[in-house]
Amino acid sequence: MSANDKVPHIPVMLDEIVGYLSPRPGGRYLDGTLGLAGHSLGLLRASEGKAELLCLDRDEQALALARKRLEEFPGRANTFYSPFSEFEDALAELGWDGLDGAVLDLGVSSLQLDEAERGFSFAADGPLDMRMDATSGMDSAKVLVNREHYEELRRIIRDLGDEPLGGKIARAIIRAREQEEITTTSRLAEIVARAYPPDRRREARNHPATRTFMALRMAVNHEVEELKTFLERIVHHLKPGARVAIISFHSAEDREVKESFRYWAKGCRCPLEQAFCTCDRVPVLKVLTKKPQLPTQLEIDRNPRSRSAKLRVAERLPAPEAKS
Repeated sequence: MSANDKVPHIPVMLDEIVGYLSPRPGGRYLDGTLGLAGHSLGLLRASEGKAELLCLDRDEQALALARKRLEEFPGRANTFYSPFSEFEDALAELGWDGLDGAVLDLGVSSLQLDEAERGFSFAADGPLDMRMDATSGMDSAKVLVNREHYEELRRIIRDLGDEPLGGKIARAIIRAREQEEITTTSRLAEIVARAYPPDRRREARNHPATRTFMALRMAVNHEVEELKTFLERIVHHLKPGARVAIISFHSAEDREVKESFRYWAKGCRCPLEQAFCTCDRVPVLKVLTKKPQLPTQLEIDRNPRSRSAKLRVAERLPAPEAKS
């Protein structure tokens, strides 16, 4: 069995992504979070192998495995070792003048979660790392946990993790690191679990450290900042009728997508008290998902990691005709 075969991978909401993007022969599509190529393969198969893809990932290990899988469609997928916020550089390198569709899946891949040495999960003990690109020079989770002051740790855990006990957990981390540096996932998970009151631990549906680990991963990889940059730029590269589909797994990410789509879907932004429009702004996007679309129960049963996924989709509107 090859290393490729050992990695279980079920792309989240694949049918919905393919349905919304409707890839066509000759169309050009962006998969900004290639992962193990689940969505890219779905798009290529739906186009009978005749679409062109631009695929980005900042995880070298995932990129190598994805390239092997994409050999099913030789020459159709252009892969780049890059964060999705820098997609414009890859577009320029390819000489593409626009996109017929784009997809982001903001979740962590099975490859990252299931390999203990990557330090993303407390399911197995490993070094406290969490960097999607270990060569990037970014600080690891170990550095963040052992260096940041109380207020910053509390903010990260509370705001990025939606963790109401963020302050209590931050204090527990600081007390523990004063005794000994925190270097492993199991040690951090133990500290967080002990910070939970016993009744909360008993009632928790997931492990008490789940939200804290998610928050630290998002902070280490600057995930919200990456998403903001992408949302500011992607609309300028979508052809009329092209759709952008984004799957998020966290309220902060979903909020960024919702607010960005709403911003670009709004026309006039003049003050309400102003009698007539002077800004001449027109809607750029049409939002196709008034509320985020959720995975079906069948998908959740088949792939429990999809349970918190939220999909939002918007379509690029044609440019207005020039006034005569």
